[in-house]
Amino acid sequence: MADFDYDLFVIGGGSGGVRAARIAAQYGARVAIAEEYRYGGTCVIRGCVPKKLLVYAGRFAHEFDEAASFGWTLGERRFDWNRLIANKDSEIDRLEGVYRANLAKAGVEVFDTRAVLDDRHTVRLVSEDRTVRAETILVATGGAPNLDPALPGGEHVITSNEAFHLNELPKRVIVAGGGYVAAEFACIFNHLGADTTLIYRGPQILRGFDGDLRAAVSEGMARQGVKFVLANVFTKIEKTQDGLRGTVTDGRVLEADQIMFAIGRSPNTADMGLEGAGVRTDKSGAIVVDEYSQSSVPNIFAVGDVTNRVNLTPVAIREGHAFADTVFGGQPVKADHENIATAVFTTPEVGTVGLTEHEARERFPMLDIYKTSFRAMKSTLSKSENRVMMKVIVDADTDRVVGVHIAGEGAGEMIQCLGIAVKMGVTKADFDRTVAVHPTAAEELVTMRTPTERIYRDAAE
Repeated sequence: MADFDYDLFVIGGGSGGVRAARIAAQYGARVAIAEEYRYGGTCVIRGCVPKKLLVYAGRFAHEFDEAASFGWTLGERRFDWNRLIANKDSEIDRLEGVYRANLAKAGVEVFDTRAVLDDRHTVRLVSEDRTVRAETILVATGGAPNLDPALPGGEHVITSNEAFHLNELPKRVIVAGGGYVAAEFACIFNHLGADTTLIYRGPQILRGFDGDLRAAVSEGMARQGVKFVLANVFTKIEKTQDGLRGTVTDGRVLEADQIMFAIGRSPNTADMGLEGAGVRTDKSGAIVVDEYSQSSVPNIFAVGDVTNRVNLTPVAIREGHAFADTVFGGQPVKADHENIATAVFTTPEVGTVGLTEHEARERFPMLDIYKTSFRAMKSTLSKSENRVMMKVIVDADTDRVVGVHIAGEGAGEMIQCLGIAVKMGVTKADFDRTVAVHPTAAEELVTMRTPTERIYRDAAE
């Protein structure tokens, strides 16, 4: 023990690393943590939290439009991008302070520097040009936005990192990508008044989500004014006197003030000294770990997006806590990656847990599908065309609910509660026995009694 400065050194001050450091310290370990940018990680600093604040800002436009139908008379409306960004920055500053305070309260020593491995026990603090030694090392450096280095003119694009700090709201925006980050930002820009186009290489956005959910979201986004260029990618981007000009696969030319790339993220492992320390990574650069987050080097662990397992902040937190319990608490805990509920803050909002229909078809011989689409009560007076889609997937042999997918207002809040039920093995009969809360959109989940479709594996194949 005397050979080591710390029992645990955490590289990366995001949600997973901070949770691991705090819990390990509470178990009595001597803990230090290093972060090269800001404490809180992608989620808090330039991800989930600031993005949700921008989502709220954008949705006010629709609320104002609907208000007249409910008897309200509104005055002049003006949107101030710089005020929004300043207020967002103030909140992020506050949250980073909370992260730092919680680390200090737990007795964790904090370093503001990039940290890399010199060997399996030695961490180099780059800005201080010195090394420290730790018995156990946890890598929790997250991921970074992808760019296309081969794309001519690619230096002119921004990513989600820069989108949170633009000096002004662009009048014309093109978002490249089809995942949840691309879809969310397309909705944000569109709702705040920008002429917004989303370009994606595939035939439909939100790959990996349930097919009906994908369709409901893209149709809802289109109704609200987002334009789609599908089955295309940029072949070159040029800077012009008026902004940017992008040429796409089919030869079309698209013009914008900003082009944002949201084409996925990669594990943040470059130049960290992992190879020299003997830590194995896969072809994406992700650290390969076992079910206890242990790498190929016994004293080096990794959690969160840097492992490329389930890239969600609450998962990183759960993995970090499980690591600390296992290594320093004497309680071997595996992070459970099954039936993780998640939300996508597009408009319509997405809430999803469990298997997609495609996944369920491959796993079960017979499925019952319950599906509905309707206008929520709020839309009746406003005559809004926005719709809610709900889908419940049931293993017909056991009656167990294996997937729930919602697109509509409040979907994220609903799916958190439904996630508990699905995790516990809820059956469709349990849904049916539950008395509806009326009038709500959520009551539809317990009033769908007749399957819209029964699917047999043979028919699916």
